[in-house]
Amino acid sequence: MRALKWLGGGVLLLALVLVGGGWLLGSDFKVTRSLLVNAPPEKIYPLVADPREWKQWSVWNQRDPAMAITYSGAPSGVGAVWAWRSATEGDGRMSFTRAEAPGLLAYDLYFPDFGTTSRGELRLVPEGNATRVSWTMEGNMGRNPLFSWIALFADGMVGKDFEAGLAGLKAVAEK
Repeated sequence: MRALKWLGGGVLLLALVLVGGGWLLGSDFKVTRSLLVNAPPEKIYPLVADPREWKQWSVWNQRDPAMAITYSGAPSGVGAVWAWRSATEGDGRMSFTRAEAPGLLAYDLYFPDFGTTSRGELRLVPEGNATRVSWTMEGNMGRNPLFSWIALFADGMVGKDFEAGLAGLKAVAEK
């Protein structure tokens, strides 16, 4: 009986730490990664401005070949939208909100499982004969204290995906 009380107390303490700590943590996050690509911005930009091209280089598409993807709106740039359903990657929708060829693409990224929308952008800045591609995403995980823990670890979780995606973009653009 004493062990059961200790176990119950431990579970209660863990729950209090998770919820209480979540309230103390910030719910904002920002993730940025960049990579030098040996190609001009004019060659890279179509690969990011057209959502159909993301499947060539985005790690999210490659991890789940069975991902169901639908496209709507404009074919590329502002108004282009793609949505996906995936058993392993979750469901989401990306809407391109700002496009300045060949240097900037901004988007809103909505995840219905969390009920949150993040903002992201890909910037292409010439550096000599190459292009510095910077990928940034920022958002707010809302008032749920458990989601604040996700915000705390967003850089480590999403950053790896950005690094893999940028490496894929580099490989495709440098062909």
